[in-house]
Amino acid sequence: MTTVADVLVEELQQRGVPFVATLNGHGLDPFYLACKRHGMRLVDVRNEQAAGYMAEVTGRLTRRVGVCAVSGAVAHVNALTGVLNAWFDGSPMLLITGTCDHVDFGWGNFQDFNPVPMSRPICKYARAVDVPWRVGHIVQEAFAAATTGRPGPVHLTLPLDVAAATLATTPPRSRLRRGEVEPGTMPDPDTIDQVASLLAAAQRPLLVAGSGVYYAHAEDALARLSQTLDIPVIIPIWDRGTIEGVSEQFMGVIGAATGEPRLVPDSDLLICVGVCFDYRIGQFQYPTVAADARVVRIDADERTLHGGMGADVAVSGSPRHALEQLLQVCRHRKIAAFETWRREAALRRSNYKRRCRAKGDVTDGLTGRDVMDAVWATLPDDAILLVDGGNIGQWFHQTLPGRYRGSWLTCGASGVVGWGLPGAMAARAVHPDRPIVLVSGDGAITFTVAELESAARQQMPFVAIVADDQQWGISVTGHIAQFGEPLNSLLGPTQLDRVAEGFGCQGLRAETFEEVTAAIGKGLQADRPTLIHVPIVPSSPDPTLAP
Repeated sequence: MTTVADVLVEELQQRGVPFVATLNGHGLDPFYLACKRHGMRLVDVRNEQAAGYMAEVTGRLTRRVGVCAVSGAVAHVNALTGVLNAWFDGSPMLLITGTCDHVDFGWGNFQDFNPVPMSRPICKYARAVDVPWRVGHIVQEAFAAATTGRPGPVHLTLPLDVAAATLATTPPRSRLRRGEVEPGTMPDPDTIDQVASLLAAAQRPLLVAGSGVYYAHAEDALARLSQTLDIPVIIPIWDRGTIEGVSEQFMGVIGAATGEPRLVPDSDLLICVGVCFDYRIGQFQYPTVAADARVVRIDADERTLHGGMGADVAVSGSPRHALEQLLQVCRHRKIAAFETWRREAALRRSNYKRRCRAKGDVTDGLTGRDVMDAVWATLPDDAILLVDGGNIGQWFHQTLPGRYRGSWLTCGASGVVGWGLPGAMAARAVHPDRPIVLVSGDGAITFTVAELESAARQQMPFVAIVADDQQWGISVTGHIAQFGEPLNSLLGPTQLDRVAEGFGCQGLRAETFEEVTAAIGKGLQADRPTLIHVPIVPSSPDPTLAP
């Protein structure tokens, strides 16, 4: 007999879900049995937080819905860390929570707790699978919410009695079993003409490429427009990379704690594509944005498009189609390229980057700059790179080598730390043959360090490089600048290479640049996870700080 859990698993498989990240609990037993019957891969972890992170990283890497399954009550609360990250970042994921019997909600049985009200504020869709024959309908609604407009997390509560219920008749199921983010509609040609008119009148335009460019598969369209018109491109910090090849037009990230070259305040036209309204671009307000600058916003999601302070021109539709149409119109109208402004922007970027790099000049050891230089020197072209940590994340952003690929992931807009090890596991699960490199700080790695055992046991190799400055580096930098001393932000010494060995991984220690590059090469050849412990001298790429 077919159960509700069987139909749920079939729906996941037919939508291209490659695996489910999970931590067992009695509320999941019918779901687990259905996964076993249908051959759905389960990747188990030691903390529900890790399961949530794996699902949201899968969504960010694949543009498809990543899935995790946990038990009820506190297990559900733990998994919400990944859900909140997906909410901030706009990544598609599904959290399935197994609970006590639906008929017993409120009766005081073990872990009697309804997860839906807690999930709803940070999910695009949240409900219980409460009617067995409607399981297909409920799954369709959840996936549609996760993949349309601005993508995001969704939640389904799966009570034990409903999951195990047998279906006497075939339940209604949608034939539209899509699992990938939908591209959005065609923009209105009139609004594209308005953008072209603003470009024709501009002298210092900027393209601001947010995560919406990535989810719309608009990287090529962005490259063609920026190169043809020679328009500088910037990316808000924590948004997805969309610069696949080395680009003269790419001017790095904005909104970093360690600063940025002066570009946005001097621009007279900002074309913001797939960009959310938030602090990273100064809420589109003076003094971050010039008082007389014009602002264009392009987005597939109406709510995102009109959030905040609005725009001079709002283009609703697929970012890819919008950029393609805009290039066509600009060519037809013979709008001149902005070479002089792009060269000035590149000079400002180069000077700023040089000042940032100089902050890593020390004589008594390595810095975060040296760690990132070692990564850039050894990173295979097809590698997936994950960066977890505040201070090392700043070094990553300020040393970007002229491009920012979509396969390079940071924490996302929430600024969370501790997601990196589960993220590396997710990357390995969806890309079994690609090199996986994680760069982490010593604080971030310890949030989920026990997942090293999960990765080793399930034969999921990757390289994790830990930059250890024995402090919450980005916090210490801010504290010293503001208060003259660190506030509860110092950490003690660790031997993380030995910790890794204890979890069944390869542990290495590297104290010179040459040792770091050699260890990365060794780790990439290993058949188990490799952790490289790199002691570093505290540093910050912020050029405004005293040396």
